Amino acid sequence: MQILVLILGIVLLPKACALKCYECIPDLSGSCTETTKDCPSNTQCGFNSIQFNFIYIAPNHNKSGTKADVKEKGCAAAEECVQASVNYGVIQNLITSKCCTSDLCNSQDAPEGSISSPNGKKCFYCDGTDCSKTLNCNGDEDHCISTTVTAGGQKATVKGCASKVICSSTQTAQIPGITGAEISCCQGDLCNSASSTTVSLLLFVTPLISLVLFS
Repeated sequence: MQILVLILGIVLLPKACALKCYECIPDLSGSCTETTKDCPSNTQCGFNSIQFNFIYIAPNHNKSGTKADVKEKGCAAAEECVQASVNYGVIQNLITSKCCTSDLCNSQDAPEGSISSPNGKKCFYCDGTDCSKTLNCNGDEDHCISTTVTAGGQKATVKGCASKVICSSTQTAQIPGITGAEISCCQGDLCNSASSTTVSLLLFVTPLISLVLFS
């Protein structure tokens, strides 16, 4: 009898622990239809906010910019619940991902991230094909990064600053917007090389946004 109870417990426990969560995956326009989903037993309810800050640097070095927000909800592994940023000089991505552990607890949107103050670290970034420009890192961006994606049959590489969690090999694949990219990180000022690239940043931005929306 005890063996039967044990077997039933093993079979039924995952179902008892599974959560029902809201799911909302945005399309290319940024809108989505919210539904509910039964999540796997080893996941939580998650809600992500990914903010793109596009920065225009004028010839007189004055900066201006626009931003775009992508919000999504769904089932999430614990490793996906992070706050991080990656800054490529002309575009900075702020990722705020939170998780909760009760049914339909992800009803609200994740809060938008905010740009922190410079932390004293410097990395190279690419202005067009020139990657010898220096960038002041912000907040917890304690690594220099080089990121490469394939676009239109060509590889596009950009450089900048990143939070440690962006560079973690165990978590990179789980973070929205990073899946599919080749990432190289290092510590130390200006450690990410000043070598130039041969393709435009525009070839990088479009697939990056697609990776965010469909990861």
